[in-house]
Amino acid sequence: MADREKLHDLRQQAHNAGIEGNSKMTEDQLRQALRKVGKGAEPQMAKREAKG
Repeated sequence: MADREKLHDLRQQAHNAGIEGNSKMTEDQLRQALRKVGKGAEPQMAKREAKG
């Protein structure tokens, strides 16, 4: 259950950061995209780069 809550929190953070459509991203992809946005990247660009 804790893993599901952590993933839900990451998805919420991504949504708040402007990373839309993140429901199919893995935990690692979400973390990578959030790091990129935190460094100033555009949210959708960070999403594309994180998904490879």
